[in-house]
Amino acid sequence: MTDATGTAELRPLHVEANGINVIAENERKGQPRDLFWPWFAANISVLGLSYGSFELGFGISFWQAIIVGVAGIVLSFLACGFIAVAGKRGSAPTMVLSRAAFGVNGNKLPTVISWLLTVGWETVLVILATLATATVFHRLGVGGGTGTKVIALIIVVALTIFGGVMGFDLIMRMQTWITIVTGVFTVVFIALVADKIHWHTVSAIKGGTTQELIGALVFTMTGFGLGWVNCAADYSRYLPRRSSSGGVIGWTTFASSIAPIFLLVFGLLLAGSSTQLSKAIGADPVGALTTLLPTWFLVPFAIVAVLGLIGGSVLDIYSSGLALLTLGLRIPRYRAALIDGTVMTLGTIYVVFAAHNFVGQFEGFLITLGVPIAAWCGVMLADIALRRRDYAEPELFTPAGRYGDIRWIPVLAVIVSTGIGWGLVTNSSASWLTWQGYLLSPFHLGGKTGAWAYANLGVLIALAIGFLVTGLFSRSAVRAEEAVPVPAPAGAQA
Repeated sequence: MTDATGTAELRPLHVEANGINVIAENERKGQPRDLFWPWFAANISVLGLSYGSFELGFGISFWQAIIVGVAGIVLSFLACGFIAVAGKRGSAPTMVLSRAAFGVNGNKLPTVISWLLTVGWETVLVILATLATATVFHRLGVGGGTGTKVIALIIVVALTIFGGVMGFDLIMRMQTWITIVTGVFTVVFIALVADKIHWHTVSAIKGGTTQELIGALVFTMTGFGLGWVNCAADYSRYLPRRSSSGGVIGWTTFASSIAPIFLLVFGLLLAGSSTQLSKAIGADPVGALTTLLPTWFLVPFAIVAVLGLIGGSVLDIYSSGLALLTLGLRIPRYRAALIDGTVMTLGTIYVVFAAHNFVGQFEGFLITLGVPIAAWCGVMLADIALRRRDYAEPELFTPAGRYGDIRWIPVLAVIVSTGIGWGLVTNSSASWLTWQGYLLSPFHLGGKTGAWAYANLGVLIALAIGFLVTGLFSRSAVRAEEAVPVPAPAGAQA
C-alpha cells in the first residue's frame, strides 16, 4: 500500500509479513523523525522514576546521581543511535546486520545473548506492570491479591503478544498513542506529587566514592541504552536509504533519552526525600509510587504505568522474535513472537507468584547480560565505524559470501571480554551470581568485599575490549570486503 507520493503507508491491522529479510525498496517509508514515536514510548515508563532510588542506593549524592545518570542515559542511547544507522544502510534487523562483523554462523553467539536479553527485559516489564496493577487495586480496596494479579497478567501479556505478532506497522501506531497518553498522565502525576519533595533532605545526602560513582554509571547504562542496542536497527531498517544518518542518530538518541532524564531527576528528588519510599521501591518499583497519590488518580496512574511498560515490552518481543529467526528457526515471524510470549508468560508467573527480592535479581540480570552485550556493542560500533559502503545484503544470508562463516577475532573478543568482565562484577543480592568477581583479588581491587566490588567495571572493560580489538584487527578485512562490488539490492532475501 502506498500513498500519492509512492511512499508505503502503515497498515496496522495487517500481520507483518517481513521477518529477517531485507526490506524491499517499495516498503521503505517515513523519515528519521518518525523514530521518535517508538523510542520515546518505550522509555517514558514510570519505571524511570524508580531509577532515582536505584542510583541513590549506590551511596552517592543527588548531584553525583544527576551527573552519572544523565551521562549514562545519553551515552548508552547514543550507541543505539549509531547502530540504528546500520538499519538504514542495510534494511535488515540488527542481529542480521551483526553477521557482517561476526560471520553468518559466528553471529549465532551474540544472537543467543541478544535473545536472552530481550526476552529477559520483556519479562521484567510485564512483571512490573502486573505488580503495579495489583498494588493499585489493593489501595482502592477492591482486590490486589492473586485474582487481580492473574487478570492483570492476562491483559498485559495479551497486549504485548498482540503487538509483537502484528508487527512493525501496528507497533508504530501503538507507540504513537502510548506516547501521547503516558506523556500527559506522567505530567499530571508529577504535578500531584511535587509537594512530597523536601529539598533540605535531598541536599543533605552525602557524596559517594569514585567506585560508587562508576557503579551507578554502569547500572544506568545497562538499565537504559545497553538494554536496547541489540534492537536499535529493527525500526530504522524501514527507512529509505536516502535518509540522513545524522537524523537517525539524533532522533534515536533524543527520543530515547529525553523522558528517562526527566523521570530520573524527579525520581531522585522523590527517593531522596523519603527513605521509606526508597526502600518500598526495592520490592515493587512501580507500585510503590502509588503511596504518594490521591485515591482518585490511582486508576489513571495504573493506565500510565501499564501502558508505559507495555510500550517497552512490545518492542522487546518484536526484536526477540527476530533474534529467534536469525538463529535459524524456520517459522513465520509471528510464530516466533508467540514462542517468546510463552517464555515471557512463564517467567512472569514464576516471579509474581513464587519468587522474592525482585530488585536484587533485576540488578543481577542487568549486569550479567550487560557484560556480553557491551562486548557485542563495542564490536558492532567499531565495525559500523569502519564501513564506508552499504552492506552487500544478499551475502548476509550465506556463509559463502564476503562476510564468511565465522570471523574469529570478533567472536573471541566477545568470549574473552565477557570472561574478564564477569570477573570484575558482583551482585550480593542474587545468590546465583556469587561466582562472579573472581578477578577482583588477582587484579588487586580489594576482592569481592572491597571498594571496587560494586563498581561493575566489567561492563565498561568488555565494551572497550570489543571496540578496540575490532577497530585494530578488523580494518583490513572490512576494506577487502568493500573492494568487491556490491550487487544491486534484490529487495528481499529469504
